[in-house]
Amino acid sequence: MNGEEYTGYSDEELEALKARKLAELKRRMEEEQARRAQIEAILRQILTPEARERLNNLRLVKPELATALEEQLIILAQQRRIPIPVTDDFLKRLLSELYEQTKRETKITFKRK
Repeated sequence: MNGEEYTGYSDEELEALKARKLAELKRRMEEEQARRAQIEAILRQILTPEARERLNNLRLVKPELATALEEQLIILAQQRRIPIPVTDDFLKRLLSELYEQTKRETKITFKRK
């Protein structure tokens, strides 16, 4: 039994499909790496080394929050709404505000008979 009976594709067609998929995956990875390098270059310009280190530590613990914070910092810097370079203290205050906004308050009420 050959592959044609199950898939409808010849071995050559399957290899061509695999090659196209692999090329697409490589292209996407290269684009993502280029985008990440661009973001890193911008952050190097707007953050002090201490602030960059704090952001990198945050990425280890909460990657989604770090990515959102990076995007927000870049937007604010482009709009000139934050002081440049962004210091570690300023970043801590910004993180504190973000935590306050995202913190959920759980309230438990007991009904007594």
